[in-house]
Amino acid sequence: MTSLPIQGLIFDKDGTLFDFNATWGAFTGVLLVQETMATPEALDPLAQALGYDLTTGLFRKDSLVIAGTVDEVVEAAMPFLAETDPEALAKRFKAAAILAPQIEVTPLKPLFTQMRDAGLILGIATNDAEIPARANLGSVDVTSFFDFIAGFDSGFGGKPAPGQLHGFCEQTGLHPSVCAMVGDSTHDLHAGRAAGMATVAVLTGVAEHDELALHADVVLSSIADLPVWLGLQS
Repeated sequence: MTSLPIQGLIFDKDGTLFDFNATWGAFTGVLLVQETMATPEALDPLAQALGYDLTTGLFRKDSLVIAGTVDEVVEAAMPFLAETDPEALAKRFKAAAILAPQIEVTPLKPLFTQMRDAGLILGIATNDAEIPARANLGSVDVTSFFDFIAGFDSGFGGKPAPGQLHGFCEQTGLHPSVCAMVGDSTHDLHAGRAAGMATVAVLTGVAEHDELALHADVVLSSIADLPVWLGLQS
């Protein structure tokens, strides 16, 4: 249980609210095949560049896709594709992300209901683009729980910089010292530390415990453990 007077929680999305490999694993394999239909010889090097295993349908823990922005993924993918317009590729990736079925790490609506009933203010800080992020949250009917939703393209920058977290505090009026950043990657935790927030790591992404523990105040199995950590239940 935390002794901190936490009043606000700002969550990463992929790997934190939604199981990363369960959500994006097989879906990414299909997407990469589609993008290389005209040049099938590019499929394997493209997958390698993005840290994706075509055989297992899983991402390597060092994959750029895990914590990178759409623009960073596009930059890494472009050398292996016939596409010459990065904006067109980014639009296709964003459109695909909107359609990806989201696999919740735990039932989200009852968890967020419990938190809001306890008076907590909630936000989202993701390196995804804002429109797909809102679509993903809407697909499981949890958008209304959040007072702040920011993607890398929302005007605050992306993680590991703390701009999104500063934006959350400015919009909600909370001081960083009463907020916690919850995420599955070191990008999330670095952003939280830089913003002056408590940092909570979860193991529902690809990063392992020891890597995250170096940068976190606490490491939880998943966000399902937050109510106990926050003292909302024993």
